[in-house]
Amino acid sequence: MNSRKLVIAVLLLAGIGAFFALDLGRYLSLAFLKESQSSFQAVFEKNPVWVTLVFFAVYVAVTGLSLPGAVIMTLAAGAGFGLVLGTIVVSFASTLGATLAMLAARYLLQDSIQDRFGKRLDEINKGIKKEGAFYLFSLRLIPVVPFFALNLLMGLTRIRTWTYFWVSQLGMLAGTVVYVNAGTQIAKIDSLQSIASPALIGSFVLLGVLPLAVNKVLQFLKRRKVYARWAKMRPARFDRNLIVIGAGAGGLVSAYIAAVVKAKVTLVESHKMGGDCLNYGCVPSKALIRSAKLAHQMKHGASYGLSDGTPAFSFKAVMQRIQAVIRAIEPHDSVARYTGLGVEVLQGHARIVNPWTVEISLNGGGTQTLTTRSIVIAAGARPLVPPLPGLDDTGYLTSDTLWEAFAQLDAVPGRLVILGGGPIGCELAQAFARLGSQVTQVEMAPRLMLREDEEVSELARQALAADGVSVLTGHKALRCEASGGVKTLVVEHAGSELRLDFDQLICAVGRVARLEGYGLEELGIPVQRTVDTNEYLQTMYPNIYAAGDVAGPYQLTHVAAHQAWYAAVNALFGEFRLFKADYSVIPWTTFIDPEVARVGLNEQEAREKNIPFEVTRYGMDDLDRAIADGEARGFVKVLTVPGKDTILGVTIVGTHAGDLLAEYVLAMRHGLGLNKILSTIHTYPTLAEANKYAAGEWKRAHQPHRLLEWVRRYHDWKRG
Repeated sequence: MNSRKLVIAVLLLAGIGAFFALDLGRYLSLAFLKESQSSFQAVFEKNPVWVTLVFFAVYVAVTGLSLPGAVIMTLAAGAGFGLVLGTIVVSFASTLGATLAMLAARYLLQDSIQDRFGKRLDEINKGIKKEGAFYLFSLRLIPVVPFFALNLLMGLTRIRTWTYFWVSQLGMLAGTVVYVNAGTQIAKIDSLQSIASPALIGSFVLLGVLPLAVNKVLQFLKRRKVYARWAKMRPARFDRNLIVIGAGAGGLVSAYIAAVVKAKVTLVESHKMGGDCLNYGCVPSKALIRSAKLAHQMKHGASYGLSDGTPAFSFKAVMQRIQAVIRAIEPHDSVARYTGLGVEVLQGHARIVNPWTVEISLNGGGTQTLTTRSIVIAAGARPLVPPLPGLDDTGYLTSDTLWEAFAQLDAVPGRLVILGGGPIGCELAQAFARLGSQVTQVEMAPRLMLREDEEVSELARQALAADGVSVLTGHKALRCEASGGVKTLVVEHAGSELRLDFDQLICAVGRVARLEGYGLEELGIPVQRTVDTNEYLQTMYPNIYAAGDVAGPYQLTHVAAHQAWYAAVNALFGEFRLFKADYSVIPWTTFIDPEVARVGLNEQEAREKNIPFEVTRYGMDDLDRAIADGEARGFVKVLTVPGKDTILGVTIVGTHAGDLLAEYVLAMRHGLGLNKILSTIHTYPTLAEANKYAAGEWKRAHQPHRLLEWVRRYHDWKRG
């Protein structure tokens, strides 16, 4: 707490302490009010303006300091000022006092509470931003809710001050009128309980619940309007509880969850079980990368005390191994496994006919139509092919099609051009270069891996260049040409054209969601780059959900599985409670060598969002295990809240960076700081020690120097 906050806190505590120490509460009792009514009235008649202003200021002080007595003062306003003026004075004084109490709580406590419970408060703040005024109004209508507690709690959120002021004034008006009016009849009041009768409190509760009920009715009417055109098609009974379209990561997890909770679920897949990740993405690319790394290590045997050698291998055998890896993992995602779990798996193309009906064109012929209470669309994404003139004439491959095409080759492609400098392009470029291809990587942006910090992009470029990749950033592909059996990509850079001859060209410029052919257009579901969903992953039809690449915003297998939990649980149990998809801690890794792994903010994002941060670095070249393994390159970079060990984000560059990142993902997910990591025992010698040493670097930079100076003097004194 800084000095200014300390002064304010002391003043507030002094005011509260003085109230109780001087027994000022005796002036805020019903008995005193009755005794002093006539004298108050006489003073008011002589100096109405000054009495009103003093009363107003005292009321603001009582409510601002959250002191007991606001009810008595409200009665006093009615007794002294009458119904109209009393209501005006109390309405504005109580609102101003409540707002000051809220601001005091925000100024003194919000930062510390945010630091400790930031991740949990993020969702609350999102809700406050969206419907905070609505819920504040409802709570203000119910006098049984302690207003001082409401002021304190709302101060910890990010509700706007003006919104808090006018909503509080409007919400407290009904209660103010009741108590001011009671004050005009002060002689008839024997106790406060006689005012706040059960009937009156019940009325206020009903009044407070009314906006909530109205909101529910509005939601019901909105849903009814959305479904109006399909109302006559809604079946009386349903064949399924859930139909899932797509058997990639999102679809498999959705179907699995439904089966576990004993729902009747059908999973529809038109092509291969396991989706892109198993068949074209994560699995085959990592198998390729492993073979390429081994070839690289054989070439550089001298680095390990062995002899350098040229690896002898069959490229066809490498591709066959990749297919063998896929086959080994296939049973995890197979029809047999999911059928055994209780999922009905249909091979065919699904089309949503209406919000409760799915028509499936079976691969084996015929059509099956099923009704369902809910639907999850998990159709995935496909590679984006740029509209380059001549591309179809020269031919091209994508990250989906290259595996089958290259499996037919006896040797690695001689001249390989890869379009795209993102994670997929970088992984493929390095792997094929290590296997012997002459690789040219073309990226229109000024650097590779544009979402990462500039130093990370530069390290990636250096790593690829060291393996023989010709990295051309800032080069725009213009067209493809074929002449005399030679295929050429023409690119533009700095105003001049460059011609790149190639044997194979791979498009790795991104992926786009599969949105066509599923009936979304006919249903009127908005789609642009992805299916339009809310925070619960619902489309415009509350019973139709989307998860994975088709929903965005991340095209990552583990995010698709993460979203699938929310989509499936909301689809099956949404009438009881809906869960908002949580993207607060999302990790990802680019599997080049050295790997690049990240979670949370990096420096460029923090600057773009104007979020203050500190940077702590630990170099892998200092880590014993990395040195022993010949992998002493890269770093751990941690962004923290200035002066605190709260983790904002982590970037790791180095061998097995993706594995090392998991400790930080866990820490951020559960609100653990660097001090907790530092106090955790890590096995020696392991790569995981890098995380502890990074925490140690942070600790060293935040030593309590003044305290240590006193400790030094203590030790000097002990030595005599």
